[in-house]
Parts: sequence; C-alpha cells; structure tokens
Amino acid sequence: MMTLRRWCAVVGLVSLGLGILGAGSGCRRDVTTQAAVRTVTDAAGQPVAIRDVSRVVAAGGSVTEIVYALGAESALVGCDASSLYPEAATKLPQVGYVRALSSEGVLSLRPTLVLTVPEAGPPEALAQLRASGTPVLTVPADHSLEGVRRKIRAVAQALDREAQGEALIRQLEADMAQVQTYLAERPARPKVMFIYARGQGAANVAGRDTAAAEMIRLAGGVNAFDFEGYKPLTAEAAVAAAPEVILLPARGLESSGGIAGVLSMPGVNQTPAGRNRRIVAVDDLLLLGFGPRTGQGVMELARLLHPENAPEK
Repeated sequence: MMTLRRWCAVVGLVSLGLGILGAGSGCRRDVTTQAAVRTVTDAAGQPVAIRDVSRVVAAGGSVTEIVYALGAESALVGCDASSLYPEAATKLPQVGYVRALSSEGVLSLRPTLVLTVPEAGPPEALAQLRASGTPVLTVPADHSLEGVRRKIRAVAQALDREAQGEALIRQLEADMAQVQTYLAERPARPKVMFIYARGQGAANVAGRDTAAAEMIRLAGGVNAFDFEGYKPLTAEAAVAAAPEVILLPARGLESSGGIAGVLSMPGVNQTPAGRNRRIVAVDDLLLLGFGPRTGQGVMELARLLHPENAPEK
C-alpha cells in the first residue's frame, strides 16, 4: 500500500513532468512560428519579400512621416537627416542624408527592413544593404496626388497596416476637397516663381515636372517657367518671367536672409513679386515631401497665393 509520502512524491513528479512538457510545447511554438511573408512591389516594379518589421530604418522625410502617420513608429530604429517631421523622428539615430546614406550606419542598427525613396543613394550603399540580406523597399514617389496614394499604400502594405493606410488616403481626399472648394471662389491664377536656395550661394528656379510645379498647380497657381527640372536663377529669366508671387521652402527663405535676402537675388526686385514684396514660404517637407500631409500643404499654399481678404482680378 502506497504511503502518503510516496504518493505525494509521485504526484509531484507527474506535475513537474506536465509542466516541462507544457513549457517545451510553448518553446516549440515560439521557434517554429514565423511572420507571414508579404511581397510588396517597389518603385521599379520589382517584388520585395518582407517578413520582419520589428526594426525599420526609414530614409526619406515623407516615408518616415508615413510610418508615424500609420502608428508604426515603435518599429523605427533610425532615419535619415531629411526626416524632420514629426519632431520625434529627429531624436532617432541618423544614417546620413537620403542621397548620401551610410550603409555601415544603417547596418549598425540591425534593421529587418529599410524603407526609402527612388532618389536614395549612393547605389553602392543600397547594394551593400541588399547584399547583407536586408530587404530594401524603394517606394513609389511620383510628385502627384496619385503618387502620394501609391507611396502610402506601399509603406502600409510593407508594415501590414493597410487599413490605416486607406484611412490616410481618405483624409488626403477630404483635404483636397476643401482646397477645391476654396479655389472655386478664387478663380485668379497668379504666376509663381519657385526658388530653391540654401544660404547666399547659387539659387535655382523650378520648371515643369518638379514637386514645386505640381504644388503650385494644385494650389491654384501657374508656374513661371516651362523648361524641365531646375535651372540657375538669372536676372534675365526672372524679369522675363514676371512672377506675381515668389515661393521658397521655409528653411531656404531663412538661410537666404529672409525677404531682404531674396530681394537681393538676381532680377527679383525688378519683378512684380519683388516690387510688391509678395514672397511667401511653406515648410520644406509640407511643400515638397508629397507625404500624408500633402492636402494640408496645398491648402496652406492656396491661402498664400489667394489671400482670403484680397480682391480677385
């Protein structure tokens, strides 16, 4: 007949065995369970397989902004120097500027995914990242509203946040509807010269097929130049263009010495915009980023080009 002491010992061993079995089963589940692979098409039309999004590096201000807008910022372990919004992004470890990334700096953060834009580089750095086995997703970045939609959807798909991405797109549509309502009551289309400048050095002006030209169009203005891309600002070109408004990114206006500095640029003071001191600025990323706040940026620019209390021509 089993004594009480022996019975207790047997029960204890059985309980211990069941506990070990349960723990072992749990460990096996943790090891064998893997995140579902998501295949996302990049800007070049190539498929990128993404499994782990626990450590993300974002290179490109609009991409970083989208990650935050999707509510996925907890996955970010680093970003580039163009990631200025929201302010929390500036506190993350930096991996260089989007066009001059440091592959060593990126890899030191042990990323499981790198999100970037087509202008990212240099090519050797991106090649080193891919050679390391790190998925690199270059998202579409067309300077258009459709480009914004595609960019948001690509990042959202990569991070498994499609529903949040569609919500951002609906907000973009609502913002643009407000712009259209605002512009419907203000039919004038002022001619706008966009100047990209940093400091007191050479300044460039925007022609067609640029982010600046598209923002001017969306905000109810007419771009002052019809050439493609950017060209250096010259007095002759500025005077011939006769812009009614001069537009700069906010940081460019500040680094150029404010309105007085812009008026000292070649030919500016001889234009209608210069004579009337109609020089305006919008936050750099809001103006040129084509990210989730694009509708807000268009509205801000529309109000600058068409002041609410100014009489229409």
